[in-house]
Amino acid sequence: MIEFATLLERLTFTPSRNMKLALLKEYFSMAPDPDRGYALAAMAGSLSFAAAKPAMLRALAMERIDPELFTWSYDYVGDLAETVALIWRPENGDHHNTSGAPSLAEVVHTLERLPKADVPDVVRGWLDVCDASSRYALLKLITGSLRVGASARLAKTALAELASVPPDDIEEVWHGLEAPYGALFAWVEGKGPKPDAKDAPVFRPPMLAQPLENVDLTAFDPAEWRAEWKWDGIRVQLVSTPQGERVYTRTAEDIGKAFPDVLATMQDLGSRVVLDGELLVVQEGVVASFADLQQRLNRKSPTASMLRDMPAGIRLYDILFEDGEDLRSLPFDIRRQRLESWFARLKPPRMALSELIAFQNFDDLAKLRENARSEGIEGLMLKKADSPYVPGRPRGPWWKWKREPLTVDAVVMYAQRGHGKRSSFYSDYTFGLWRTVDGERELVPIGKAYSGFTDEELKFLDKWIRDHTTKRFGPVREVAHGLVLEIAFDAAQYSKRHKSGVALRFPRVARIRRDKPAEEADNLENFIQAFL
Repeated sequence: MIEFATLLERLTFTPSRNMKLALLKEYFSMAPDPDRGYALAAMAGSLSFAAAKPAMLRALAMERIDPELFTWSYDYVGDLAETVALIWRPENGDHHNTSGAPSLAEVVHTLERLPKADVPDVVRGWLDVCDASSRYALLKLITGSLRVGASARLAKTALAELASVPPDDIEEVWHGLEAPYGALFAWVEGKGPKPDAKDAPVFRPPMLAQPLENVDLTAFDPAEWRAEWKWDGIRVQLVSTPQGERVYTRTAEDIGKAFPDVLATMQDLGSRVVLDGELLVVQEGVVASFADLQQRLNRKSPTASMLRDMPAGIRLYDILFEDGEDLRSLPFDIRRQRLESWFARLKPPRMALSELIAFQNFDDLAKLRENARSEGIEGLMLKKADSPYVPGRPRGPWWKWKREPLTVDAVVMYAQRGHGKRSSFYSDYTFGLWRTVDGERELVPIGKAYSGFTDEELKFLDKWIRDHTTKRFGPVREVAHGLVLEIAFDAAQYSKRHKSGVALRFPRVARIRRDKPAEEADNLENFIQAFL
């Protein structure tokens, strides 16, 4: 645990990506098995301990610390694991005797087999024999909140560099492996073969498009390009192999349990295939709003009514594998022909081909793009006809031509501390619009934003929040209604979950309107007329 704690501490205070990679490579080279495997699993979000909940940790801390002091400390620090690690008072009073600190493997194996009722006593004992640094690592490990500036992708990249292979080689065997990844480390160190994932339902890194900004379209020959809609759902990869079916997001998250209707379709087809597409809610052939899809995304498993009222559908973009044949090196036009042939042969329910849009010039496409919002579409995709399917985001072969964002002037109502490097700043802002009820104006929240501003603007916003706080609700502060933010967003939809009755898609701060009084911010009635 001490070595893992040292790694986390150094990662937290190291801003350089290259230095983070060096730290990870050093740890993976020096740490013993199976500790390093469990460290990798923790960074990849693959460890989960059902009984180690934040509420349990708060209760343990308040056994040793005055609850009021703990609450104020937590509010100041903004991170539960860090607060408990720093404020914990060992029962024996000895802060330096760490000889009894558990190893990573001991923590994992113990929590996997321990009865739920015994977890608090064991965790309490571990906290007593760890120093503050090891307590922090322990708590981050067991709560699954390992935000230390080292993503799963970065950890896999470190392994790839140790093995002198591309990171995508690690990614393509990853989902066929389980912690503590003994076979993976043996391959990385040249002590064993590459793990065989040929028939496993593994994830293949997707090809992503560059935003079409500051690009001269007049330099493009329209005959060399293909256009299709950019649907407003989530990008997914459908995998069907002899070992099972999977639905992956573009970040390799397995969401199949939330979409058993899609998994059932894949099973019924009986086809060995890997497909690239967009996950949507489709009701009688009509694509529903993203808000409907989001309700299913937020569930570990859907209810019967959700399956009935919000059926999942897929708009297919591409085919990557068919019957064991890797098609990614083929030109887009050839892959499209293969996709159309596969679709015509199997006629899969819940799926439809993403339409290829005929056009003579890019001015035609620009007009179509302007009308995309009314159809619930994000914009257009441009793909070079001869482009192979290349993992990552290469510049040139694929472009995303999104519609222009919408904006609204809203008033800051509440603020909450951020996480990680932002845990000392109020960086998450709830904003609202004016509504008139019985002749009285009131603010009602329509969304929350935590991006779009610079570091300097964050300092200004944080100070403004502190200087204008009127009430506190744990980590949340209510503020005087005096600051207006111009909020950019992609779309709006009706929402029963919000007091205002509306919700925004991808809200972010476009600018701080220091010049505009709060009384002149937009009102809800005009917003609904303009955008819904």
